[in-house]
Amino acid sequence: MAKKLYIKTYGCQMNVYDSARMADVLAPLGYGAAESPADADMVILNTCHIRERASEKVFSELGRLRQARAERRDETGADMIIAVAGCVAQAEGAEILRRAPEVDIVLGPQTYHRLPEMVARATRARSLKDGRKRRGAGVLDTDFPPESKFDHLPAPAPGQAVSAFLAVQEGCDKFCTFCVVPYTRGAEFSRPVAQIVQEARALVAAGGREITLLGQNVNAYHGEAPNGSEWGLGRLVRHLAEAVDGLLRIRYMTSHPRDMDDDLIAAHAAVPQLMPFLHLPVQSGSDRVLEAMNRQHKARLFYQIVERLRAARPDLALSSDFIVGFPGETEADFEATLKLVEEVGFAQAFSFKYSIRPGTPGAAMDNQVAEAVKDERLQRLQAVLNAQQVAFNRATVGRVLPVLLEKPGRRAGQLVGRSPHLQAVHAPADQSEIGTVVDLRIEDIGHFSLSGSRVPSEQRASRSTFDTLQEAVA
Repeated sequence: MAKKLYIKTYGCQMNVYDSARMADVLAPLGYGAAESPADADMVILNTCHIRERASEKVFSELGRLRQARAERRDETGADMIIAVAGCVAQAEGAEILRRAPEVDIVLGPQTYHRLPEMVARATRARSLKDGRKRRGAGVLDTDFPPESKFDHLPAPAPGQAVSAFLAVQEGCDKFCTFCVVPYTRGAEFSRPVAQIVQEARALVAAGGREITLLGQNVNAYHGEAPNGSEWGLGRLVRHLAEAVDGLLRIRYMTSHPRDMDDDLIAAHAAVPQLMPFLHLPVQSGSDRVLEAMNRQHKARLFYQIVERLRAARPDLALSSDFIVGFPGETEADFEATLKLVEEVGFAQAFSFKYSIRPGTPGAAMDNQVAEAVKDERLQRLQAVLNAQQVAFNRATVGRVLPVLLEKPGRRAGQLVGRSPHLQAVHAPADQSEIGTVVDLRIEDIGHFSLSGSRVPSEQRASRSTFDTLQEAVA
């Protein structure tokens, strides 16, 4: 009899990818997707440790799952396996088992290929007469194993999304003072080119038309090529564009300014499938704060990279990450960040108040910035960023964009897709057109999306449809 699996995913795109692969690993055991935790034979919380109090949110969710499990037992007599995966599991695995005896499995980001074995062990433990186990006796697997999980993953299941994620690099060696990733994901690791190509072809065969290459520092990619040489991300992008039939679009994230090399910049000009959108986190415009963050670059390098990227691809749109209120940040430091935002211009961005990540150097720094100051600075920064995003979207009205249609929209007869610049676009279209690129004239903008209408084929958008972003946000 088929079993049901529910995965709740927190955090970054890498976690979204990991959740999909965990589902693939468990599919041979008979697990299909559940609509809600209440319907599931197994629930996995795939956690993120990037924000403050992340672990407490996990424990709150575990309390709700404990109740859902009890109700399920009472109503149907069926049990539920509860697992905690991801970065919180990696950092606090033993504590999770101690505080939450309802948890059957705790696994880190590098061990989910072992899930079938863990499920078997957890099922045996739950087969006791009263269905309970002693506190802290769940399955714990948070090793950094010598084998790569990627060597043991099955092919992606059929019916994958039109836009798919593919992890090519994992881990981080940068040790930014605010970040837990080096401790929870481990050292930087790059997958071999042949393995990536194999997975990319499988994703396209399963319905994918756009692939986003993922990594904690994806442009630090240095993978082994079939001839034994080492390729960077730029060479990998070129190869995927040439070697994977049916792959219409390529993106990558998340990048580090320090790893943006000449070959990758050149790929933005040379590879039509590489979309003109780049997420490049800078975090701050102040050299003093960047040094305290151990970002290993200065603001000037970011400006230079942007200039070179826009020379290579004039219609390139930029996204970034910003942290305000890092320990010791002064008003002058914050003004330097505002200056960078105003001079560079962003199509979208993610901005946050600094929050303490337990175990990181930043948590022990003096001169922690008051919450009220952080709140005020974040509001000022977001006002500028939001205005830039609105201006960028407004500049699309009346233009024709090639949109990759991905899924049904909210209304009947409507599909939603993505522009080359990652904007959501909805338009009247037939379900049969999912997975195709159509030319849409943008007619209006909403809070989070654009709306468009079909245009005749002779009016197809050119690669230079957009002016530079600098002009669009002026």
